[in-house]
Amino acid sequence: MAESASGNGDSRRSKRRRRSRRANPDGTMTLIEHIYEFRRRLGFALLAVVVGGILGFFWFGTHIGPIPSLGDLVKDPYCAIPPNRRLDSAEGCRLLQTVPFEAFMTQLKVGIAAGAVLLSPVWLYQIWAFIAPGLYSKERKYALTFVGFASVLFAGGAVLAYILFPHALQLLMGFGQDAFVTALTADKYISFLLSLLIIFGISFELPLLVVMLNRVGVVKYVQLKKWRRGIVFALFVFAAFATPGSDPFSMLGLAGALTVLFEIAVQLARIHDRRKDRERHDEGWDQLADDEAAPFDYTPSTIDDEPSTPTASGGRSSTDDVT
Repeated sequence: MAESASGNGDSRRSKRRRRSRRANPDGTMTLIEHIYEFRRRLGFALLAVVVGGILGFFWFGTHIGPIPSLGDLVKDPYCAIPPNRRLDSAEGCRLLQTVPFEAFMTQLKVGIAAGAVLLSPVWLYQIWAFIAPGLYSKERKYALTFVGFASVLFAGGAVLAYILFPHALQLLMGFGQDAFVTALTADKYISFLLSLLIIFGISFELPLLVVMLNRVGVVKYVQLKKWRRGIVFALFVFAAFATPGSDPFSMLGLAGALTVLFEIAVQLARIHDRRKDRERHDEGWDQLADDEAAPFDYTPSTIDDEPSTPTASGGRSSTDDVT
């Protein structure tokens, strides 16, 4: 039994050693090892989400120093509606529960969403650790830049949605004059708020996608300049369909923010294309004939641009890194 336990421990250590960057710089794995690695990374990512959900669940009703409780942060936009437009209880502004366990499920939903955001570096790292061994060093640099800016833009979109949400809610609840009173159920109110946060966050990734497509040469500044009016019109149409509840306030806020971000992306594409044009001119690539090969270095290299290892016969390996 002791020998079996020792064997299992040695097996786990040997697997970790094979996964380490120092022992396996190219990140090569068999299909089974890829599956095991995916299962391991997915397990850690789900564990991070679960732990974050537990923390968010208890944060829902707890003040952490000067930080208000998660429940207050969620409830504040609803409580910003004028008192004559909402249905208040004797204790003040509260959301409505119409079925048993609705409050529990709402608290759980908000806690998981907040926990996933708080511990996003953990599960994003697990995704990154799974795909990074298959990327070249230059590709890893671009991917890290993309993930970093994507996280910042998503958070910026969610913050903008939270800022606009009280004004949009007051506008929507203001119709009907004194014929209606607002009594929002917790489930529908939270679903509406979370959907708006997610839509704004994802929408803010569109300009970043334009920049990345320009970086890899798929889209040029000349094309973006030609398509600018059509793309801006498409952004307004997208905002009209993306914002829930046909809210004109949120639609204009989202469309305006996307237009500004898109214009920034266009200007970044202009700077990038000008720099590339200068490099082509300095290298003399513009003077090459259509059937003339460009003066590139076509020698294969390893993932980290390391020199190829000699073979057993003393020569250099012919299969350094072509996969």
